[in-house]
Amino acid sequence: MWPVDSIVRYLAITLSLLLIVSCATQRGIGLPDFPDWNTRTQTLASLMNWQFKGRIGVSTGNEGFNGELRYSQIDNGFRAMVSGPLGFGTIRLEGHGRSVTVIDKDGEERILIDPEIDLHDMYGWTIPVANLRFWALGIPNPTMPADTEFNEDGLLVSFSQDTWFINITQYRDGGGQLMPGRLSAISGENKIRLVIDNWVFRQPK
Repeated sequence: MWPVDSIVRYLAITLSLLLIVSCATQRGIGLPDFPDWNTRTQTLASLMNWQFKGRIGVSTGNEGFNGELRYSQIDNGFRAMVSGPLGFGTIRLEGHGRSVTVIDKDGEERILIDPEIDLHDMYGWTIPVANLRFWALGIPNPTMPADTEFNEDGLLVSFSQDTWFINITQYRDGGGQLMPGRLSAISGENKIRLVIDNWVFRQPK
């Protein structure tokens, strides 16, 4: 039987180690330097394990919502959870390759054949699911042409791609590099506002 003071010390050490591991997990890894735009694009596009937390506002005509957004990219798949005063509760989007599934607040699943059109039919608004992964990172989708504009520091401030105009209005620290903190995307009546509060990058699994 261990003395009480030994048990207390053991528990204290264990809790300290758990806190250290937890903090390290949350911090993730640092990103390498980006000496030029091509290196930045190629490096960010190749990342396979990262996430961000923030807020999103979406509107299409008179329909839309504002809520919290948690997005995780793992390999070629992603998970996005939107919660807040949506009128329809929390929804999740899960995708892998070209397959995208939406899960509503009741846990019912529906496979989206054309995500942008199907989301509009279901909720009255839409988001560019396939491109969000890249736009959130502050780069155009590398598989599609884009018209880009940079500021005097060489940071991307806006670009046009696939009928959308994307404007990056603020950068913040993410993995030791400047990453988007605020951006918007507009295509006709479709408008998206994204505020990213926290970036975490991890080693590939």
